Amino acid sequence: MKMIMAIIKPAKIDAVREALLGIGVQGLTTTEVQGFGRQRGHTEIYRGSEYAISYVPKIKIEVAVEDGIADRVVDAIRTAANNQSIGDGKIFVYDLGEAVRIRTGETGSAAL
Repeated sequence: MKMIMAIIKPAKIDAVREALLGIGVQGLTTTEVQGFGRQRGHTEIYRGSEYAISYVPKIKIEVAVEDGIADRVVDAIRTAANNQSIGDGKIFVYDLGEAVRIRTGETGSAAL
């Protein structure tokens, strides 16, 4: 099993969700987060004053999947979240040691 975590722009969450549902992903978790990458934030002008935004708002998506579809999930997220611009995000893939469904006690892939 794999845990796939993606950090994307908030405007792309619906496109990513639809892409994941289209390939059979049965659930995902999202969190509103803030951070910065290589661009280290940016500056904006508000009412004539320039100010720095150190942390950029993003959405973190976490998806637990079987090994067999992990590559398809990564491709779906990358394609749906891609704007060809700085700050599009990152995808991280972890090995997932165990999963347990709380309601039934099922473990492993059956718990996904």
